[in-house]
Amino acid sequence: MKKTALSALAIIGCLLSPLAWSQTVGLSGMLGGKALVIVDGGAPKTVAVGDSFKGVKIISTQGDQAVVEIDGKRHTLRVGDAPASVGGGAGSGAGGNRVVLTAGGGGHFFTLGQINGKSTQMVVDTGATSVAMSANEAQRLGIEYKSGQPIQMSTANGVVQGWLIKLNSVRVGDVVVHNVEAAVSNGSMSVVLLGNSFLTHFQMTRANEQMVLEKRY
Repeated sequence: MKKTALSALAIIGCLLSPLAWSQTVGLSGMLGGKALVIVDGGAPKTVAVGDSFKGVKIISTQGDQAVVEIDGKRHTLRVGDAPASVGGGAGSGAGGNRVVLTAGGGGHFFTLGQINGKSTQMVVDTGATSVAMSANEAQRLGIEYKSGQPIQMSTANGVVQGWLIKLNSVRVGDVVVHNVEAAVSNGSMSVVLLGNSFLTHFQMTRANEQMVLEKRY
């Protein structure tokens, strides 16, 4: 069986302050007529119709959707959809080739992204061989991970059972990479590790607290 090593971030947990990525707004749920909004990859905030949070104004809500206004432009968000990009006039569609991230506390780059069309919290981890997640997160995302290749995964807590799979798509902002290798672990992981099976598709540039990913292929 193949043995895959993950970085210590797999067991640290999301104890650091969240990423401030000023270009994304997502909808994590609804509470009555209020929207649970995620701005800049942070914790969900309950916002009522007519109120604003970090420059995001809730115009209306209905079912699992909310219409928001950002910088004078309106966007329709749906629970579970990819976060809308509000930088450079981009909409929520795919097809971009550039991602800009800003470091949070501890210098780590957290972001809200999508795997196979479903939203999840991620952290950039150049020490991880592939995209990696817990079995619980894979189940939440509807991934049939047990049909993948059985592997052993080394963590700070020892060797755990895992599975090597292919993800149909991994999306961050407007950028999508298809057919991405990923490892699913029986161990505890609080966020998805955005490892090198995704990152090798990009030219990575870091200046101070900002990281720019330019898609190469």
